[in-house]
Amino acid sequence: MTFSGHRARKRFGQHWLQDGQVLDRILAAAELDSGDHVLEVGPGRGALTERLLASPAASVLAVELDRDLVAGLRQRFGADGRFSVIEGDVLALQLPPPGRPVPTKVVANIPYNITGPLLELLVGRLGRPAPCPFERLVLLVQQEVGQRIRAKPGSSAYSALSVRMQLLARCSSVCPVPPRSFSPPPKVNSEVILIEPLPEAALPPPEQALAVERLLRRCFAARRKMLRSSLAGLLPPPALAELVATAGVDLRQRPQELGPERWLALATGLNRASTPSPGGA
Repeated sequence: MTFSGHRARKRFGQHWLQDGQVLDRILAAAELDSGDHVLEVGPGRGALTERLLASPAASVLAVELDRDLVAGLRQRFGADGRFSVIEGDVLALQLPPPGRPVPTKVVANIPYNITGPLLELLVGRLGRPAPCPFERLVLLVQQEVGQRIRAKPGSSAYSALSVRMQLLARCSSVCPVPPRSFSPPPKVNSEVILIEPLPEAALPPPEQALAVERLLRRCFAARRKMLRSSLAGLLPPPALAELVATAGVDLRQRPQELGPERWLALATGLNRASTPSPGGA
C-alpha cells in the first residue's frame, strides 16, 4: 500500500478524516464544476483528494508538509493528469506556483496550530484582502474557531475575529465533526465551515478597514469593559458622544454587542472627526 508503515505524526498535527459522510459534505459544500482549480491544504493520505479527483474539477493542487505522505500521494494519484502535489509549508510557498492555474476554490483540513496565519493567507485581513480571492473555501477547523468565525453579536463566541472575518466574507457552518470521525481522534471537536469572500466592491475601503482594525484591537483588549471606558481619550467627550450616537452605538455597550456594521459606522465617524476641515489649522 502507498502509505504502508506511516503513522500520524503529532508534530504535524496529523489526524486522518475517515468519516465518509463528512467527506461527502465537504465535497458538496465546495460545489465543484469543470472550471474549478482546487487547492487542497493538508491532503494527508488522500481520502478527500480521491473525492476531489472524482469531481468535475479541472485540477487539484495539493500542498503537504510531510515528505513521506507526498511520496504516497504521488504514487496513489500521479497517473491522473489533473493532480499535482507540492511538498512544503503552505505558509512559506508562493501561491499559485509559477506556471500553475490560479486556484478558484480551497478545500483544507487545516492543521489547527496554523489556523490564524492560514486564514490570513487565504482570506486576507482588514485593509489588505487576499490578492487572488477564492470563490469559496471549505475548511475543517477546530469547532471553537469555527464558532468564533461565524458568531453573532452578543454570543459568548463573538470576538474581534468574528468581526474581521464577517467584513471579509460570508461565513457559515457546513457540519460538526466529532473526534470519532478521525484516526487518531483529536482531543477537541471540529467543524466544517464555508467561507465565501465578498467581492471587492463590497469590502470596506482600506482607510475605513484599518480604522476598524484599530478599534477592534483597542476595545476587545478589554472586552468586559463598556465602550465608554474603551473609547475614552479618542475624542473630547462631546465629540465622542456625537460620534457614537450617529453610529447607532450606546457607550454602555460592550465590544461583543456590536455587529460588523456598527464597527464600520464607528470607524467612519472616527476618520471623519480626525480629518482636518478645509482651511483649518
